[in-house]
Amino acid sequence: MSAQESCLSLIKYFLFVFNLFFFVLGSLIFCFGIWILIDKTSFVSFVGLAFVPLQIWSKVLAISGIFTIGIALLGCVGALKELRCLLGLYFGMLLLLFATQITLGILISTQRAQLERSLQDVVEKTIQKYGTNPEETAAEESWDYVQFQLRCCGWHSPQDWFQVLILRGNGSEAHRVPCSCYNLSATNDSTILDKVILPQLSRLGQLARSRHSTDICAVPAKSHIYREGCAQSLQKWLHNNLISIVGICLGVGLLELGFMTLSIFLCRNLDHVYNRLARYR
Repeated sequence: MSAQESCLSLIKYFLFVFNLFFFVLGSLIFCFGIWILIDKTSFVSFVGLAFVPLQIWSKVLAISGIFTIGIALLGCVGALKELRCLLGLYFGMLLLLFATQITLGILISTQRAQLERSLQDVVEKTIQKYGTNPEETAAEESWDYVQFQLRCCGWHSPQDWFQVLILRGNGSEAHRVPCSCYNLSATNDSTILDKVILPQLSRLGQLARSRHSTDICAVPAKSHIYREGCAQSLQKWLHNNLISIVGICLGVGLLELGFMTLSIFLCRNLDHVYNRLARYR
């Protein structure tokens, strides 16, 4: 066996092993998404995410798993069986994915201000219409989850919630806000949490947790809710995790470039090996 044949054989099995790993990984992601869809109640109570956003994320996981399985399968079969058509398709799929990521990165960088304004408009609209339409809960529950995780309240400040008509009390001095705004570390007195479950918000039934994010809480003092708006909290989170995000994106991009290079090299050189072998027949 010549050096070229040994190199091609090494590349072939290298591609096969790594794509087999991603095939297994995609299968796990797909199964996890399906598991969430089947066993929603357990994940609602465990993860803390409300029913509608959890259903959306489970579908995203399932679709991502299928996409990963498809690409990995092309790489596995194409490399192992040395099929140029499958290797070419594998290269094309990776190239399309890489180009999409680059395009998204450029758009996010160049259109950052416009994206921030669009996000602000969506959040402000969600806050103003909070609890008015029981049929549209995905945006509300997703925003409640963001507030609960980032420990923030409103977009600019908690004042955003004080302007919502449905949350205004009848002569009470207590500030009514979603329970996702409630600062658990502000006090150890659990009696200050006076739940006011509005008729429009009693929509989750048995899927609701004991302290569900879409519950409305009457807080006697502003100090008992998060004082920072989620716009500032989101900026801080992005700043603190910027190195990790960039590192992950670069790692994924380099991995895709590596697989594309190996696949196109294997695809282009298979004919040379076959033609040389044919001369000795």
